[in-house]
Amino acid sequence: MRIRWIAVALVVLLVGALGGAILTPPPAGAVSKEIIQLQQQVAQLLQGQQDLRSALDQKDAELKTLLEQSLDSVSKLNSSMSTLEKNVLDVQANSGSRIDTLATQTQGISDNLQDVQARVGKLSQQMTDIQGVLQTIDAKVSGGAPAGGAASPSSNPDNSAAPPMNQPAGGAPAPSADVLYTSALRDYSGGKYDLARQEFTDYLRYFPTTDLASNAQFYIGEIDYVQADFTGAIAQYDKVIVNYPKSFKQGAARLKKGEALLETGQRASALREFREVVRRYPGSDEAKRAQAKLRELGSARTPSR
Repeated sequence: MRIRWIAVALVVLLVGALGGAILTPPPAGAVSKEIIQLQQQVAQLLQGQQDLRSALDQKDAELKTLLEQSLDSVSKLNSSMSTLEKNVLDVQANSGSRIDTLATQTQGISDNLQDVQARVGKLSQQMTDIQGVLQTIDAKVSGGAPAGGAASPSSNPDNSAAPPMNQPAGGAPAPSADVLYTSALRDYSGGKYDLARQEFTDYLRYFPTTDLASNAQFYIGEIDYVQADFTGAIAQYDKVIVNYPKSFKQGAARLKKGEALLETGQRASALREFREVVRRYPGSDEAKRAQAKLRELGSARTPSR
């Protein structure tokens, strides 16, 4: 029993010794080393955080600079696009005006050429008639006929020189057809529309059956169109179409009538006129312009024949 108590006491002492060794705090040097390492790690973490923040601030500044440069570039591009659009609109407006002017000048030149051709034809006919008269006189002289009998009704071959159907008041002579028409066309081309209208009207009154009468009628319609009297222009173009069915101005009159109808809001009637021009005068300049109008109005289809 005594030995047992001695053994128990020894065990208790051993356990106490081990517990004391375990519970005894570490030396002060070991604690200081761990604290220093912990402080170093914290310092490294703080430095890393600071470096990361600096990098983020730098990137943010760079992105802000790039954004400002992009916005500035977009603003300059918008300004350039606005300037370019304005230039394009100006070019289109100027081109349209020039095209209209060129079309008017071309029409005037074409009519002058046709006028010259008509005069050449008249002169040729006059030369033929004069030669016939001379041959008749020569034959009569050779046959012993008196020279006074050489007079012939054909000695006045130029029908335009005959007194016109409508003489001016007071019996004054009517102006020359060629002079009156040339003067009217010159005033029209020069923009003297009121004077040109009066001259074309006088031409129709004095010379209603000449080859250029339909031209005079057409140009009266053109003057109304230029002066924005589209209803009056339609009526004048109709006179060309109805009164001069063989005139080479038929296609132009129908085309311009369609344009005048379009100006007055009569779209359906205008489309009919444009299709009629394409159908009646295929391949002509008027047909091409009518086809362009149909495309512009979204109704470009081939008219039935």
